[in-house]
Amino acid sequence: MANILIVDDDPAVQITIRLILERAGHHVTVASDGYKGLVLFETSRFDLLFLDIFMPGMDGLETMRHIRVRQPALPIIVISGRSAAPDAYAEPDFLKMATKLGAVASLRKPFRPDALLAAVHGCLISQPDAGSGSRTG
Repeated sequence: MANILIVDDDPAVQITIRLILERAGHHVTVASDGYKGLVLFETSRFDLLFLDIFMPGMDGLETMRHIRVRQPALPIIVISGRSAAPDAYAEPDFLKMATKLGAVASLRKPFRPDALLAAVHGCLISQPDAGSGSRTG
């Protein structure tokens, strides 16, 4: 199966995603912020990345920018608990913004396990080397 990196500052979210993915047979590594995520990214090979948008220090959008420079084809699923913008005066929809900046999928917290696994499957099916832990760039 795939080697997946989760970058999220919320321990409950880390545990939830990790359990779902490990039960599905994936190998999971966890980082609590963007800086630690980049260090792990540089020292290991991943097939997929889960990236929280809002984290202290380096946020998810900045982390994604650094990863895209090094490995443009790596599938990234962005996650966020911020609500969707219900009107013109609300904050922007950061999940939609992140997909325009290079994420291949997004999930709004809280998410259902089947939605998470469907997003993972959709990302990995489009990657010819998924599951091998190889980098393409």
